Amino acid sequence: MKAVIMAGGEGTRLRPLTSHRPKPLTPALNMPIMEHIVLLLKQHGIKDIVVTLHYLADEIEGYFGDGSEWGVNMVYSVEDTPLGTAGSVKKAEEYLKGGPFLIISGDALTDINLHRAIQFHKEKGSMATIVLSHVPNPLEFGVVITDDDGRIRRFLEKPSWGEVFSDTVNTGMYILEPSILDYMEPGGNYDWSQDIFPRMLAEGKPLYGYIMDNDYWCDVGNLQQYREAQYTVMDGQTRVRIGSAADSRGDGVWVGDGCEIDATAQIAPPVVIGRNCKIKAGAIVGPYSVIGDNSIIEEKAVVHRSILWDNVYVGVESRLNACTVCSHTTIKQNCTIQEGAVIGDRCRIENDSTIRTQIKLWPDKIIEAGSTVTMSLIWGQKWAGSLFRNQGVMGIANIELTPDFACKLGASYGGYLKRGATVVVSRDSGPAARMMKRAMISGLLSVGVNVADLHSLPLPIARHSILGSQAGGGVHVRLAPNNPRMLLIEFFDDQGIYLSKNAERKVETIFFREDFRRVDADQVGELKDTGRSAEQYAEDFYRHLKVDEVRQRRFKIVADFAFGRLAGVYPTMLGRIGCDLIALNAYPDVQKTPKTPEARAALMPNLAQIVRTLRADAGVMFEADGERMTLVDENGEVIEGETLLAMMAVLKARTRPNARIAVPVNAPRMIEDLVALHDGTVIRTKTDARALMGVCAAEPGHPGRADFAGDDAGGFIFADFQPSFDAMFAFGKLLEMLAVTDLKLSELANELPRACIARAVVRCPWEVKGRVMRVLTRESSALGDGHRVELIDGIKIYHGVDWVLVLPDASEPFFHVYAESDTMEKANNLMCDYVAKIEALRA
Repeated sequence: MKAVIMAGGEGTRLRPLTSHRPKPLTPALNMPIMEHIVLLLKQHGIKDIVVTLHYLADEIEGYFGDGSEWGVNMVYSVEDTPLGTAGSVKKAEEYLKGGPFLIISGDALTDINLHRAIQFHKEKGSMATIVLSHVPNPLEFGVVITDDDGRIRRFLEKPSWGEVFSDTVNTGMYILEPSILDYMEPGGNYDWSQDIFPRMLAEGKPLYGYIMDNDYWCDVGNLQQYREAQYTVMDGQTRVRIGSAADSRGDGVWVGDGCEIDATAQIAPPVVIGRNCKIKAGAIVGPYSVIGDNSIIEEKAVVHRSILWDNVYVGVESRLNACTVCSHTTIKQNCTIQEGAVIGDRCRIENDSTIRTQIKLWPDKIIEAGSTVTMSLIWGQKWAGSLFRNQGVMGIANIELTPDFACKLGASYGGYLKRGATVVVSRDSGPAARMMKRAMISGLLSVGVNVADLHSLPLPIARHSILGSQAGGGVHVRLAPNNPRMLLIEFFDDQGIYLSKNAERKVETIFFREDFRRVDADQVGELKDTGRSAEQYAEDFYRHLKVDEVRQRRFKIVADFAFGRLAGVYPTMLGRIGCDLIALNAYPDVQKTPKTPEARAALMPNLAQIVRTLRADAGVMFEADGERMTLVDENGEVIEGETLLAMMAVLKARTRPNARIAVPVNAPRMIEDLVALHDGTVIRTKTDARALMGVCAAEPGHPGRADFAGDDAGGFIFADFQPSFDAMFAFGKLLEMLAVTDLKLSELANELPRACIARAVVRCPWEVKGRVMRVLTRESSALGDGHRVELIDGIKIYHGVDWVLVLPDASEPFFHVYAESDTMEKANNLMCDYVAKIEALRA
């Protein structure tokens, strides 16, 4: 059998390790990762190897040559432009004739028993066999489900947590019959997971998954995994090779030829020490450390859980902890390199310097004596988990989200856009948001992007300004709606809705790679003030409402502005449409603005009391910077949650023929029945705001477009006005619909059936989430008649008409569990059953 080693990737997530070398040549245990793969192939009798190359191809070809040094035959297929994971193999077709062949990644560590995998492929008569593995976090891989016979039934490439249905993932190792190459034309760009395998699955071709049994595999996808993979191998948990047999001392210590280790030095196993190293008196090395060839560890230096490449010098009394240091780097006397730091090639750290945790130094940097490095050079900072959360980038104000961080983030977003694009920037009225917004503006301007500064305006007006000005995007900075210690930076596209996941990944890539665009001084972006955004919003507001019908009703409204900025613009707008307004808390004060659900709920009794006393037609409280609202009917009863969502959906269906209404998958089941009474259609989406905005942003006439969308937190979208949450327009539209239908809020609320939905949040470690989803998906598929499963977001399991939704949180170690039945008791029982299942699987 022949093998194909895929070695064309750039390894961007491992920078600065891969700044000057391809990822397959990155050393692991003092040997390039790809060399481990070559030795694994030879061990299994596979000696004819084809290597596909693109990034720094000459480096790999120069290292391995024809493969004779390793006892194998190697040929190379170089792509001038990337052809995809499958297209690159098609390019090498001339070398792969005559029988099945193996594809394996040149930048992953594994000790897989290839004999067993190949035997499985032959026994099943498979056309393509995908080698699978269970992993704690499946988000960065292709998730796969197989039946009991190993035949693949479903897979999804790089899912979000809501799409995870298993922790069984594609390792990028395949055993293929040569006929599979007939699916491709020469020179085309093809991907196995996105093009070839889905086509085979659709055609019913024999496509099988071989799940590794007690074999080790690690993608080495980030800097932390790079260190931890080597810890695992040193622990003896794998069959991955460490040095030669002569290097092992048999006590968890491997020492290469030509080393000098002082008798007073302490070597704490497991430790791997390369050739010609010198470890001097009183030094402490280990445990879990790798020392590269020709390195010097001076007196009383400490190297703990660290990976040092070749030709590294560690000075007297310097201390290295859980860091990575690349080749030819000099660390002088009494320096401290903290956990997670990465020092690139040929850096020089002068005496008494400290490199703080998670800092990255790109190659060829010089740190002056006595420095404390708190920022990566060039820029860059490792962020805990994903940069983006559900709504944007969030962190503790002025601790996690600092001005220098915001400047780099602005440069990353600006680098994603074209030079010369315009970004609309706005904020809430707090001083922290003002500080961060100005830093964001600096980053945007530095990469040649123009900025339209709205200063402090409600978020719906800011979004509307993006649409009206034909800007390339927008940024809004505010305190997080439910956590006053956290600052939230939100990013919008040219329609004023949240960036797509794909766009977020591109911004993240620029941020983590520090790949910022630089422009000449005369190309720096321009900063402009825009003074008419509120007026333009108001003009569009009136144009999209039936103002005469609203004026005829002469609504009496009590509005609680909760010390927000809507108080500066919205009373005048309500007056223009004929409302008699009583305004509460109608001045902006960031200190008094309610910042938690409990604080907002505390304002509701006063609002309800005033509505009853003044015999008003309605009360409303505006929340979340003008995005959301809660209502009070004329009798002082609060209308919120599922009731408010159902009411708005029914009104829209009654006032617009054949309305298309989008609601999240956890909305109550009654909405379909109520909307159908008025010939409307309901579209179910994921539970996040991005999904609701996306269906409203589709082009008119598109089959996936919705006219209206809403959720159970008081957020509503009217697509004809703007495709984002807007409580100002939603309330104006509510008044219009009440006027047209001649109804009162209480009459509508009394007509609605009660929604019985139970909710729970279950803590679950990240590494267990994938397994929980895999087991629940498998168990639900076996429930039989009366049960069906939806995988729109998480896993929604129907028990007759009742349902339960298990939804992994995208940014926190939680599961959200929802259950609906015809009574709260039944809903709670159903919810508790699944909470217990999750807790059992977690344990």
